[in-house]
Amino acid sequence: MSNKAFRSGFVSILGRPNVGKSTLMNQIIGQKIAIMSDKPQTTRNKIQGVYTTEEGQIIFIDTPGIHKPKTKLGDYMVKAATSTFKEVDLILFLVDVADGYGAGDQFIIDQLAQVKTPIFLILNKIDQIHPDKLLPIIQQYSELLSFAEIIPISALQGNNVNTLLEQILNRLPEGPQYYPTDQITDHPERFVVAELIREKILELTREEIPHSIAVEIEQMKARENSETIYVSAVIYTERDSQKSIIIGKNGVLLKEIGKKARYDIESILGSKIYLELWVKVKKDWRNKMVQLRNFGFREE
Repeated sequence: MSNKAFRSGFVSILGRPNVGKSTLMNQIIGQKIAIMSDKPQTTRNKIQGVYTTEEGQIIFIDTPGIHKPKTKLGDYMVKAATSTFKEVDLILFLVDVADGYGAGDQFIIDQLAQVKTPIFLILNKIDQIHPDKLLPIIQQYSELLSFAEIIPISALQGNNVNTLLEQILNRLPEGPQYYPTDQITDHPERFVVAELIREKILELTREEIPHSIAVEIEQMKARENSETIYVSAVIYTERDSQKSIIIGKNGVLLKEIGKKARYDIESILGSKIYLELWVKVKKDWRNKMVQLRNFGFREE
């Protein structure tokens, strides 16, 4: 057991959509709790991941990608991300070095300039560029904002992630252990299960479908005299045409979504799952506050 004082605190992961925030969270926690997708704006809620060692506990908040919103859901997502600025002990500003600096980064930097919380610049996807390109990128961002640390990583491959964790713990104050050692998220199982189903829809569909769906768990209970957990979930879309696409010809796509989701849910819950999926239409739900609240998008 270490003689060093136990450190703990809250760390927000910010960045443009699709820079690897959820990938980093999952790499650190060692399990899938934040859904990953190659489509932007995948994360819709602030997802908390808990990382605990003998030296300390870091509570990560994976936020929705900050972008210029086009719907009420978009407004909610940006508010969810920016509301963490003053709530945390440290901010990780993640950028995609393969994609390079963009207007979206400047939009975030302009907001971070008003914040007193220490900010780490995390240069992600270093495995995708030549090392010689890294220094000019560091210089470019350093001129835009004063960062407490600048750390290059590959969230997908895990490169330099341990160094990042050490630097975070060094910055956090002495504090209590907020969560039990074996707890990795503060979200209820229903939330995680709904997110895993949504991830599979993102993976298997394209165009407007990924952003127009919501998943609601109607039932989740152990079956009598069985170790199997019964899960009934409804996938909501905005239009009938989208419903047809998600179901697919002869229900093929819906079966594939269920099969892939069930595999991930079983590995997270450690139990056999019987998964039943339904598809329903709620027209233009992303612009209706009542529907957004029903689906769990509540402003705090």
